[in-house]
This record gives sequence, C-alpha cells and structure tokens, in this order.
Amino acid sequence: MKKFGDKVQSVRKSKGISQEKLAEKLSLHRNYVGMIERGERNPTIRTLYKLSKALQVDSCKLLPF
Repeated sequence: MKKFGDKVQSVRKSKGISQEKLAEKLSLHRNYVGMIERGERNPTIRTLYKLSKALQVDSCKLLPF
C-alpha cells in the first residue's frame, strides 16, 4: 500500500495538483487522499479508477507491480 501511495503522490505532484484539488475531483475528503498517499488506506478498485481518471493517467501507471 505504501508503494501505491508513493506512486499516487508522485503522479499528483508531477501534474501540479494539490491534495485538496485531487480530493475535490474525487469527491473525497483531503484527509482520505493523504491517508492513501501514506499507505494508511487500501482504496477500492473504484477509487483506483477515479484516481487514474482525475490524474489523467492509465490505472496501470499507479500500480507498482
């Protein structure tokens, strides 16, 4: 989960998107986005899809495997 969170954070920062803006796009709380990035939450497949869409990347780009 930590590797996934690191990848989300890296992509988010490379796109110049704040946690607040990403959370707004996802209709989630900013704290939840932070928890994903720190590896404290295990997002669902639906959330993975939403993240990839909001960040405008293929979902496979967010998976470190």
